[in-house]
Amino acid sequence: MMAREQHLLLTRAAAVEGPRRPPAARLRARLRRHRRWLVPLLAALLLAQMAAAMVTTAVQQTPTIDEPVYVATATDYLHEHRIRYNPEHPPLGKLLIATGVAVADPHYDPSYTGTQGDVGRHLLYASGNDPWRVMLWARLPVIVLTLLFGLVAFAFARDLTGAAGGLVALALYTFSPDLIAHGSLATLDVPMAGFVLTSAWLVWRARRRPRPYLPLAGAALGAAVATKMSALPAVPVLMALAAAAVLTARGGPGLPPGDRPDASPYADPRLAGGAHARGGRHTDIGPERDMHPTGARPDTSLRREREAPGTGGPDTGDGRKRRTPHADGPGTSDDGRERVTLPTGGPPTRTGRARRVLSALTTRADPHRRTARSALAGPAGARPHEALSLPTPSGAAGTPLRTALPVLAGAPGGRRRNALSALGGAVVVAGVALAVVWAAYLAVDPGLRFSPAEPVPALHGLRGRLVDLLPVPGAYRAGMRVQFGLEDQPWQGYLFGHLYTGSLWYYLPAALLVKTPLGLLALGAAGAVAVVAVRRLRPAAPYVLLPPGVLLAAAMTGSRDFGTRYALFVPMLLAVAAACVPRPGRRWTAAVTAALVLCTAVSSLRTFPYYLPYSNEAFGGPAHTHRLLHDSNVDWGQDLGRLADRLRERYPGERVWLVYKGSGVPSYYGIHAADPRSVPPQRVHGLLVVSDSALAKARGRLAELVGSSRPAGAVGDSISLFRR
Repeated sequence: MMAREQHLLLTRAAAVEGPRRPPAARLRARLRRHRRWLVPLLAALLLAQMAAAMVTTAVQQTPTIDEPVYVATATDYLHEHRIRYNPEHPPLGKLLIATGVAVADPHYDPSYTGTQGDVGRHLLYASGNDPWRVMLWARLPVIVLTLLFGLVAFAFARDLTGAAGGLVALALYTFSPDLIAHGSLATLDVPMAGFVLTSAWLVWRARRRPRPYLPLAGAALGAAVATKMSALPAVPVLMALAAAAVLTARGGPGLPPGDRPDASPYADPRLAGGAHARGGRHTDIGPERDMHPTGARPDTSLRREREAPGTGGPDTGDGRKRRTPHADGPGTSDDGRERVTLPTGGPPTRTGRARRVLSALTTRADPHRRTARSALAGPAGARPHEALSLPTPSGAAGTPLRTALPVLAGAPGGRRRNALSALGGAVVVAGVALAVVWAAYLAVDPGLRFSPAEPVPALHGLRGRLVDLLPVPGAYRAGMRVQFGLEDQPWQGYLFGHLYTGSLWYYLPAALLVKTPLGLLALGAAGAVAVVAVRRLRPAAPYVLLPPGVLLAAAMTGSRDFGTRYALFVPMLLAVAAACVPRPGRRWTAAVTAALVLCTAVSSLRTFPYYLPYSNEAFGGPAHTHRLLHDSNVDWGQDLGRLADRLRERYPGERVWLVYKGSGVPSYYGIHAADPRSVPPQRVHGLLVVSDSALAKARGRLAELVGSSRPAGAVGDSISLFRR
């Protein structure tokens, strides 16, 4: 008896344990169990490494060319509450910088007169302030904002493809050298690009809930426009996307079922692997056979139930039918559907659904309802051929509702309501954005006084009339005139060793090709193709691709070819698009994605802490960037402090000749040098130090001096040393 009981216990234990799974399956199961804390942990680690890189860079770099202007303007906002300096850029970005400047509390002399650049240098170097401390505090708000925009990229990608895709986007974002370089500076380029990214994400979310998200999208768009005027081309794009989001939320005419807010398979909680069944998030794009946010194939048990022959009940898998009670009343069958009856002298009709059709056509839609589609397009997750059919007058086979929808919901009243709703969504976004612009100027000076320190150029013709019609503060219009005046000037550019005057339309794409890591380029391009080519991802294509595409096209028409900082929205949204590359069910796509993310991380870490002159391995790396590009792509005056350290350590007491391009004051850092261009070449002996931006444009005497010298090293990949 005892032996029998022991045998039974062992048998039950073996049955409970079951066959041992392979190690890979056990690892996947363990990761699924701990996913609740694993995803936040990985996101926190990625953001922490980005924060460490940016803070280290901010501590070690001296002021770049634009930073003293922004810091001085922010200080003037704090002390004088006036719009006086730097009117070509709206005040919001400088107000953010002012939050850090307020902590540093530098001494400021409002009586000092001069250009905005002179005021910036006077504040940092001639007012008794510590420029290292002031610049660090001025840069910290931009660093924090850059990290927050990383969370936006993660959330956007997670909404599209799940948590794994969100981590892919966040990894590419946090290892982007351009975003680290400019996110660690007290400038306006990253804030503007990040606000555009945030607005695009919020408009995408408005496809399900327009009321809370459209005002937020308008606020983010207004923040972008109130930071840099180069964000203005995004306004009509995001307004149009807001209108499309409202139409999608209403289930407007002409929208395919897969693009409606409740057409996702997640709408049915019985779907195994769906968001509701797992307690996960409800996404706008539902998983199918080869794509699922968790990487697992969805269970097809519900499909088998719907396709089980007969009416006896769902298939149990052993050939028998499981009977279910008639719980939904006399109009339904055993599987929960309406029973098909055959009225005398007519085609088959669905008695339960006809009543709901009449109700849907005669009752005003409730904007808070998420089940508006079920009455007109069949149950959630139904195939197109299962949509409701309307009987024809002749009594023949019915017309599918997808064909009849423009006749029913697109009637004059329905069309008018949908058009007004879409227009209302666009107006809400534009109105809130305009309010944010006004609020930014009112925050500086409630009286909206404008006393520019430098003359504002006049603007004539069509551009002048259009600027005068804009419903924005007068200082904003004056800033637009300054921007147009700057665009009309002839500027020098440098691309692939060629110095030119004017601009090249392909400059920005070429510069992005050099400055973007190869892994991010490959994944971003593949993701952009996937979001257009894959049917279930296609609804997201306009929201991911249109804003950066339009902004890049507008930036390509500019006359100032000074760097990829004018297009930082491209790597941000490329990171989001890259999340669409992994295809669950096709493991090789996940492996390739992981390998390319790792390549991006390694390439970024290798350039630490010299992120500004980064170029990818296909173009030789950071040490060769100065041969291809100039200005903020390579040398923006950031390494003056490092040069001072190098001269003290290796060249003490030597005669130094310096050609420096930047806003720093060399004598403050202990660099005592003369300009070699001010004396005859035969008198220049010792150490010749040339900024790479000046080296790229070297002509005449400077080119002769460099040509007759021998290389002696480099500082930060942005300043070249020569021995004479």
